[in-house]
Parts: sequence; C-alpha cells; structure tokens
Amino acid sequence: MRSALLARLLNGLEWVAARRGRGIELPPHLMTGIEGEDAACFYLMRNGYAVTARRWSSGNVRGDLDLVAWEGTVLCVVEVKTRTAHDMVPAHAVVDAHKRRVLRRLTRQYLSHLPGQTAPQVRFDVMGVYLIPGKQPEFEHFKAAFGWSEWKPRDYWE
Repeated sequence: MRSALLARLLNGLEWVAARRGRGIELPPHLMTGIEGEDAACFYLMRNGYAVTARRWSSGNVRGDLDLVAWEGTVLCVVEVKTRTAHDMVPAHAVVDAHKRRVLRRLTRQYLSHLPGQTAPQVRFDVMGVYLIPGKQPEFEHFKAAFGWSEWKPRDYWE
C-alpha cells in the first residue's frame, strides 16, 4: 500500500515537472533505464525489501549500484536492466564479467561505509524490467545471479 502511494506520488511529481517545462532532459534510452529502476524499486518494496540506496556511486570507482536493498539480514545489490520488448537479449545475459567485476568493486566500497565491525551477507541479483507500451511492467528477478568470484567449472576432458 505504502509503495503504491509513493509510486503514484513520484509519477505525479514527474508529470507536474514536465508540464512546467522542468523535466529532466536525457536521451530516451537513459530515461527508459531510470523508469525501469523506479519500477524495480517499487516492485522490491511491495515484496518486503527495504531499499536503502538508488544509483549509489562511490566517487572514486566508475559506475553505480542501481539498487541496494535489505531482504531480512541479507544485503541485496540489484542490477536493473530495462527492456521495451521481449525480443531483445534477456537482462541476465547482458551482465557480463566486466560488469560483475565493477559491481563487486562498488559493493566493497559500499560495505566500507556501513557501520559495524562485520560485513553483512551480500547477494547479487539481476532484475529484468519489461516496460512494454500499453502493458503493465513485467519483472524477472534473478536472485543470487552471481557471487563474489567468477567460478568456472573445470573441464576434465582437456
């Protein structure tokens, strides 16, 4: 209920800003990405997550963490990939090894800012958000999509 109210309030404020000519002037693909992150944030909130950061950046490491949320005692770093059609490459497929390294590095920076002596358990999720015109947003949430290391199975046939 609360997240639905916040979503409506955010949409209303964006509508007012656009009517007054003060909307954000970004390329369409960036606006689509931001819209997808907003939808993912409210999806997580509706499903019991406590979102603590959006588009978090450290200042000394390039990139940002799309969403950081708590699911109980687990800190979830959520990479959001927004699509406007189902015929494109799925969200989880475009988070390559380089992106995973960047997310791990940023997460270490984020953890260094948290109070306390011990770091919480961390989970890396990937969320696909499909914003198809005329339809309700669709979500694919891949929990624990990758971990702290790049484990590759050993090929015993070599």
